[in-house]
Amino acid sequence: MREDILLLVKKIFEGSQEARKIVSEHAYTTPVEYSHELSRLTGGKIHLKLENLQKTGSFKIRGALYKVSRLAGSVSGIVTASAGNHAQGVAYASSVFGLPCIVVMPESASITKIEAVKNFGAEVILHGKIYDDSEQKAIEIAEEREYAFIHPFDDPDVISGQGTIAWEMVEQISKIDTVIVPLGGGGLISGISTVMKNLTDSVEIIGVEPENVPKFAESLKLGRIAVTEVKPTIADGLATKRPGKNTFMVVRSLVDEIVTVNEDEIARAIHYLLEKEKVLAEGAGAAGVAALLGNKVDVRGKNVAVVISGGNIDLTAIYKLIIRALANSGKLAVIYGFVPDSPGNLSEVTGIIARHRGNIIDVIHHREDLRAPAWHTALKIVFEVESSQVVEKILAELESRGYRFEKM
Repeated sequence: MREDILLLVKKIFEGSQEARKIVSEHAYTTPVEYSHELSRLTGGKIHLKLENLQKTGSFKIRGALYKVSRLAGSVSGIVTASAGNHAQGVAYASSVFGLPCIVVMPESASITKIEAVKNFGAEVILHGKIYDDSEQKAIEIAEEREYAFIHPFDDPDVISGQGTIAWEMVEQISKIDTVIVPLGGGGLISGISTVMKNLTDSVEIIGVEPENVPKFAESLKLGRIAVTEVKPTIADGLATKRPGKNTFMVVRSLVDEIVTVNEDEIARAIHYLLEKEKVLAEGAGAAGVAALLGNKVDVRGKNVAVVISGGNIDLTAIYKLIIRALANSGKLAVIYGFVPDSPGNLSEVTGIIARHRGNIIDVIHHREDLRAPAWHTALKIVFEVESSQVVEKILAELESRGYRFEKM
């Protein structure tokens, strides 16, 4: 490695050792759970590091605590920019060390996250459509008020704080061959890879980022930091358009592989974790499991640690994701067809669905559908079934009774 990278890695590693005490005093040592089901599916021994159970609901509090602890006593206040987890982490850390805090959030930030930040005593300013607009505003405020600006991922102290996760995993898991880490701006994976590679050179570090925002994959391919188009993603916590200068150096030097996952794979992972593991993860937090379920990494015969980086997800988003996952698995069906607009027909149609153990969720009439034959009405029916094969049986029986329905 080049001398500048060696010095950066040395600083991060030494900082992580110091950060352990600060983090242990003000945050949780999160549990590790062995996943029998994921181990069966993948052929590896899969351990889940549950940072979704951390204070503020994500790992971000670690880096924030260490950074603010280093600033306490030398600054009059803290400013940061974030749409979510980093904002809560910095707001909490500032309250711990008695410093006023301003958080600049994009105008699109959810009410839930805005209120969470305010609950830790921070002042929230909404500015700009995307993070970059908010960051520029935060830097301006920091200069005006002579506050310290904390970058969400490209600060060595922040990276050191995130690295405390690795120290905990080494103590909690007897042997680790591979660590799978969600990859946003790179602060988390930089901290973890620095500590893990210093403790055991043979460990494999794999980063997972969304296909919709593959900034590290593209940057490494080009050999330089590249700006990537940010497309909408369920894993909004990973939606950074470019790597950081420091994180890019660390990732290029210490991370062994980067894989990407698509939106359906992330949604499936969130649903899987909730249904099978009883773990509530946000999109970013589920990225590592998405890579496993999508067969993006080969972990057969390996002891694997997967970081579930956070669990801050809106209830409405959970509902939509569950519906999406059920539909993709064939356990939720939507059919559309036309029936005579006279008594008894709806009852017969729903009776056929019930005989096949279908659980009807919704029935919607569309009398204004001009495609309907005279004296007929259009019906959209949403129902749960055991499998997609059952839907085909229901459609066949409906047709045998003179009702023409199609899957939507």
